[in-house]
Amino acid sequence: MKGAGRLIANALLVVATFGCAVGPNYRPPAPDVPVRWSEAPPKQSSSTRAQVQWWKTFNDPELDSLVDRAVRANLGMQLAEARIREARARRAIAAARLWPSLDAAGLYARRWQDVDVLGELSAGPQAVTLGAQPQNFFEAGFDASWELDLFGRTRRSVEASRADLEASFYDRGDVLLTLLAEVVRNYIDLRGFQTQLDVARSNFAAQQDTLGLTRARYQAGLASDLDVARAEAQVRAKQSQMPGLETSYKEAVHRLGVLLDEPPGALSAELVTPAVIPVAPRELPADLPSDVLRQRPDLRRAERQLAAATARVGVATADLYPRVFLLGSAGLDSLAASDFFSTDSKTWSVGPSISWPIFRAGQIVASIEVRDAQQQQALISYRQAILNALEEVENALVAYASERNRYDALTETVFSNERAVTLATQLYTSGLSDFRNVLDAQRNLFQTESEQAQSKAAIAIDLVALYKALGGSWEAFAPGQLASSRSSAARIAVRP
Repeated sequence: MKGAGRLIANALLVVATFGCAVGPNYRPPAPDVPVRWSEAPPKQSSSTRAQVQWWKTFNDPELDSLVDRAVRANLGMQLAEARIREARARRAIAAARLWPSLDAAGLYARRWQDVDVLGELSAGPQAVTLGAQPQNFFEAGFDASWELDLFGRTRRSVEASRADLEASFYDRGDVLLTLLAEVVRNYIDLRGFQTQLDVARSNFAAQQDTLGLTRARYQAGLASDLDVARAEAQVRAKQSQMPGLETSYKEAVHRLGVLLDEPPGALSAELVTPAVIPVAPRELPADLPSDVLRQRPDLRRAERQLAAATARVGVATADLYPRVFLLGSAGLDSLAASDFFSTDSKTWSVGPSISWPIFRAGQIVASIEVRDAQQQQALISYRQAILNALEEVENALVAYASERNRYDALTETVFSNERAVTLATQLYTSGLSDFRNVLDAQRNLFQTESEQAQSKAAIAIDLVALYKALGGSWEAFAPGQLASSRSSAARIAVRP
């Protein structure tokens, strides 16, 4: 009998380990993507890829420092790290169900039972009869149980939780990619507003000089009061533009501070000195549409969410089948402490248990339909995310190329307007031209200089959008490089 029992146990172990898993087996979909970008420039260097630390192509040490500090301190990154730890723990919980469980228990009770109700508990020399006196009861032992995963219910749960863990990792990558883009974009905005302020102040000073010249000519009888009024109006108009630029500049400083987990004004002293707008390299990354599927963390997260949804269809399907458990217990029962470890106090039991849902009023079938619909939703979301990603890349490519052309045209326009201002001023001082020509030439020059500064910043921002759309550089920072949320919370607590 012992040999037969061992053979049955081994057979059950094999079935539990290698039994079938009901439900669909997941296969990653093969989305249809174009061979090349429709808006790709004619010349690209195959050596330039989006996976590199692309923000370093701007050659700005201050920007590099801000990015490094943001990655280590940003609260959004810390939140993503905490979600990874949660998903890892959930996977461990699911995997633990593949193994037997063992529980220890102990009991002491003092009880009373009338003899007329229960009678003698045992017979023979050691018979114990419960009378009018309370009796002690001692019990200790172990309970073991093991669900045989015959139809893959637990294995599908582990498969789903593993996919959830991988999805949380890619979610961290998406948060990181967004953070990198936000830091670089706000830094470019900051330098762009500083440049526009410098241009506005320079133009304001030039217009004040023109106003002084006009007043002098008016006092000498060479200009009219109308010329003075027009010059004053242009000075005040330029002066009115500077507060808005100041506001935008300070908002960019505040945003960078928050991205670095600092108070909004913490970086004001560090960034107050103006610097040039980071220069965007002309060479674009040469990533192909197929590279986007591999590089973008949001697409990989969507694919892993689809895998998890597919596995949960199998979990729901397994509820149609019986669940088989191996149960066992061993322990000691006694009415007296002195007899607790005696041979007669030993108890044990072992055997299988089975449960099989017979009638649930369609609940299980409906649960399968729910999981199947969720799988379809995940598949649709994945395909939609791919199309959105391709659209973002195409839009970024065309925006970058168009802004480059606009900047080149503005550069030529600024040069022409500078000549126009010089000629108009010379003609006016010679009495050969109306003062309105001077004001118009100055206004055109100041406007195009401001637009040129905006365009230079826009080129860099469009390049940032392209790198973000291609999904580059999020793998440059491994998990665990961040400051702990506990230390961050402590730092916030001591702030005045």
